[in-house]
Amino acid sequence: MTNKVLRRLPIVVGGLGAVLLLINRLLTPQLTQSQSRGDVVGVILSAVLILTGLIWQQVQPRSPDTVELIGEEGFVLAADLPEAVKTELAWASHLLLTNTVTRSLVVYYQGKVLLRRGILGTKSEVIPGVILKQVLEKQKPIYLVALKVYPGRLEFDYLPENTQGVICQPIGNQGALILGANAPRSYTKQDENWIAGIADKLAVTLS
Repeated sequence: MTNKVLRRLPIVVGGLGAVLLLINRLLTPQLTQSQSRGDVVGVILSAVLILTGLIWQQVQPRSPDTVELIGEEGFVLAADLPEAVKTELAWASHLLLTNTVTRSLVVYYQGKVLLRRGILGTKSEVIPGVILKQVLEKQKPIYLVALKVYPGRLEFDYLPENTQGVICQPIGNQGALILGANAPRSYTKQDENWIAGIADKLAVTLS
């Protein structure tokens, strides 16, 4: 909110200055040479302020709008996992939820859901759709920056229904880490690198 006000401040000040100069000119019965020069300087300053404000509006993008994901918070691990794997999954998921914009995540490996954590969707089963199959086959991540605009969003019915952005990150050649965010276009390149590193670590542990 503060940034929004600051970005508009030069436009407001510049516009106000231009209006006051116009009023002053209209109310002055006889102009002097010095006043004319002052008016020119004032007009230039007002124009510079307005232009600066317009540039700020373009250069400083709005932060993405966040939503409250629909669902209950939970932490579900597959019961038949070794304790060491459970500990690793718990550690990795905690890091992702606390250090990135992720609010819901699923670990899918060898056809099974090993972990669900964060805001949980209504479905617990993962049935790979076109997008997840592509990630598993090509072993390359896919980032859906604004999930609602993709027809393939229906395959992510195991995430909260109003999930805004999704990353499908391969875990070796056997599974994927599926992360849901509560704002579109909110993952940075640094987040993507961080997620890839954790997925590589999980691949070693799970193999």
